Amino acid sequence: MIRKFIDKLLGKPAATQPAAVPLGKRLEIPAAEHGIDASLLDERAVRVVTTLQDAGFEAYIVGGAVRDLLVGRRPKDFDVATNATPEQVKGLFRRAFIIGRRFRIVHVIHGRGRDHEVIEVSTFRAYMDASAAEQVAGNEKTSKKEIENKSHVVDADGRVLRDNVWGPQIEDAARRDFTINAMYYDPRRQLVVDYHHGFKDVRAQTLRMIGDPATRYREDPVRILRVVRFAAKLGFKIEPKTHKAIAAAIPLLANVPASRMFDEMIKLLQTGHALASLEQIQAQGLGRGVFPILDAALLNAPSGSARQKFIKLALADTDRRVGEGKAVAPSFMLACMLWHDVQAGWAERRAAGEHPSPALQQAIDAVFDARIGDISGRGKLAADMRDIWMMQPRFERRTPNGAFGLVEQPRFRAGFDFLRLRADVGEIPAELAEWWEDFSLGSPEDREALLEAVRESQHKPRRAPKPARPAPAATEAPREAEADDEGDESDPADGPQEGADATPARKRRRRRRRKPSGGGDGAPPAAA
Repeated sequence: MIRKFIDKLLGKPAATQPAAVPLGKRLEIPAAEHGIDASLLDERAVRVVTTLQDAGFEAYIVGGAVRDLLVGRRPKDFDVATNATPEQVKGLFRRAFIIGRRFRIVHVIHGRGRDHEVIEVSTFRAYMDASAAEQVAGNEKTSKKEIENKSHVVDADGRVLRDNVWGPQIEDAARRDFTINAMYYDPRRQLVVDYHHGFKDVRAQTLRMIGDPATRYREDPVRILRVVRFAAKLGFKIEPKTHKAIAAAIPLLANVPASRMFDEMIKLLQTGHALASLEQIQAQGLGRGVFPILDAALLNAPSGSARQKFIKLALADTDRRVGEGKAVAPSFMLACMLWHDVQAGWAERRAAGEHPSPALQQAIDAVFDARIGDISGRGKLAADMRDIWMMQPRFERRTPNGAFGLVEQPRFRAGFDFLRLRADVGEIPAELAEWWEDFSLGSPEDREALLEAVRESQHKPRRAPKPARPAPAATEAPREAEADDEGDESDPADGPQEGADATPARKRRRRRRRKPSGGGDGAPPAAA
């Protein structure tokens, strides 16, 4: 607003404003046409929708869940949209919590412990043009006081910092990013509501931005990353206008908080299509400077290198686990992507004379500072990564106490999976990974046998004694004299035989000490 006033005082022409986002037209698609399989629905999400409807509010399953249902996939998460305010939603559920500043939403919690599920409920928002919002010079952190208690705020580039103005469903659909994510599903009436031809784009497998793509990227540059993720996950093509505006918007990602960028990177790697996501990142010009961790994976791994093979194998394994419905830990993926940085730092410090264990700790700290920074480098994520890395040298020391202690570690399975990947690319002997797999799964007797086999393989056989050389004639007499001085009772004629039968002199001396002479040749008798 201030900028517009100054431009007016200076006589500058008003900047051309992009066309407003079209609100679209409501289209209701019946079950016979959309064909959503009701068995793919989450009963807890349906319960949240019906509870809100029974209280007199509009409520729908919304966004990516509807998109996945339309392509026959079981959604990973179910979100709900309603015209009830966050306070009204909270009042209808026993375990519900209002969270968020940028967007205030409600988390409705079902279940407890590891089996708990979160249904995210958002209120329909009005579509607000960035020119009508309050503008601040900084970002979420530097302008925290300025944006406090305000409902609609943007930064100098038009990025939305606050968006908590409620509105009707038609405007809520307009403010969403892609047409395929702007649909609503009523499970009670089995009806899909579509304002922007999202249903048609799903059938055509097309990613299309709602409204002017350049404007929408300025509102939220993270939409660039969402294009990449959806293109990789769904295999959809990017609509030309949506694609064309990406390159000019990439610099805007520098203004996005590091924590949010980190979360988006984790989402890219956990879609079940991590390899395809990395290919899309490179195809869209995002391969340098956007994600420091991915820089390590993409730029420092030449084609065909051991590092590239290791990272690709790790991501392929992650994709396989996601496809099988198994849990995937971000710490494991990041440990794989940064392992070679850790190795290089570790080798450098050891070469400088540092003890191996402190050297590894220091190398890990340096990688956290360079690649992760203050986001999660000192939290649980980094603690898990550190455990995985610190286990690797311990796997090579297969001592009884060490082996039994290691298999009891909480992160042993992750550390072992990491070891197995290293073996698969030839970084360590495959036998080492096989040994640890047998040890971890074996009975107490099996484990003892494995440890005994290691002891035998590590035991060095004693070297056979070298045969004594025959003594020269000139030196024979002194040796006999030495024997006499030591009190040897043996016949002097035995002297030449000593060299002949190759018995080591040290052993004969031990035998003489165990059975000392009782007299003769002036030797004193043994003490009683």
